[in-house]
Amino acid sequence: MPVQDDERENAMIQLFNLTVPADRSRSDIDAHLMIDGKVINFELKSTTGKSVSTVRDFGPDHIRKWRDDLHWIFAFYDKLGARLQYCIYASPTDMEPWIVRKERYIAPDLALADSLPASVTSEMVVALLGEKDVYSPADARWVMKNQWKASEYQEFKDLPDGYSLARMTEIMQQRGRYVILRGSTLNNPHIEGSFFDSFDRIVDEHAIRLRDLVRAYLSAAATDDATE
Repeated sequence: MPVQDDERENAMIQLFNLTVPADRSRSDIDAHLMIDGKVINFELKSTTGKSVSTVRDFGPDHIRKWRDDLHWIFAFYDKLGARLQYCIYASPTDMEPWIVRKERYIAPDLALADSLPASVTSEMVVALLGEKDVYSPADARWVMKNQWKASEYQEFKDLPDGYSLARMTEIMQQRGRYVILRGSTLNNPHIEGSFFDSFDRIVDEHAIRLRDLVRAYLSAAATDDATE
């Protein structure tokens, strides 16, 4: 994370009196809030314009993460990035329309990623690696490269010294899906400025205002669950 973005994120954490996860450097969660016995996870974003950038490679993993009851705070700064103008809170329900639009955009690529790897056959493995009784870890690494950790290469073995033809076929199928998914990601999709037009702006008493908005969301969500 760039230094300036990190400084803004820390400022937001202090402004809204949020808690940083103990494993922040590895966690997918920027901050969280304990309220009424519930842990509310937050994604924190800042911008010096009207739109907000999201992630470099937006794909299905981000869709799953952002739909997992994740809440958002957006901080809008002046053009120089020196003065905070206002913030906006968005609940999971608020963010769902934007997520749906982006999910629909990449849907054809995801369908290809799910179906095309099945066309990878054992004949393709033999054509690429030759016919062997045992395919070595070096063979698997040549196919998967740095996609897997060392432990994953070990766990995927189905023979003492390596992999059978059937298992190598599975490995190539997984690599095929990975390559297609990499091509299906969106490069830093922005949340357009018009998306925020209907949101209340938080300009003072940030911590208090956030808790009021979160409680309102939780109350509405509980009512919806009760009527289903």
